Amino acid sequence: VQLQASGGGSVQAGGSLRLSCVASGRTSNDVSLAWFRQAPGKERQFVAGIRWSGGNTGYADSVKGRFTISKDSAKNTVYLQMNSLRPEDTAVYYCALKWGSTVYTTAQQYNSWGQGTQVTVSS
Repeated sequence: VQLQASGGGSVQAGGSLRLSCVASGRTSNDVSLAWFRQAPGKERQFVAGIRWSGGNTGYADSVKGRFTISKDSAKNTVYLQMNSLRPEDTAVYYCALKWGSTVYTTAQQYNSWGQGTQVTVSS
C-alpha cells in the first residue's frame, strides 16, 4: 500500500487547511487510517483516525472541535479538515494505514506511512 499526502501549507492563526491522503495498491475495507503529526524535537503524535468500514472516528483532545477526519471511498482518499489553526499545530503531518479496523493512537501500530506534508501556522 502506498500513501500520498498533500495539502499542507502556511496559514495565519485562525485559518484553515485541508489535507488529503490517497491510498493506492492492495487495500481492503478492514483497515483504519489516521493522521499523525511531528513537530521539531517532539515525538510523532496521533491527531485523528477513521475506520474505513463504518467511518467511526477518533480525535486527540488537542484537536477536538477544530479538526475533522473524513473519507471518500470512491477515491480511496482520507481528508483532514483543519479549522481554527493555532501556532502549536505547526508540524509535519503524516497519514498512516493499519490492517484491522480498530483505530489506535500509537504510531507503532501502523503498517504504512505517507511522506508527510508541512503545516505552518503563524501568529
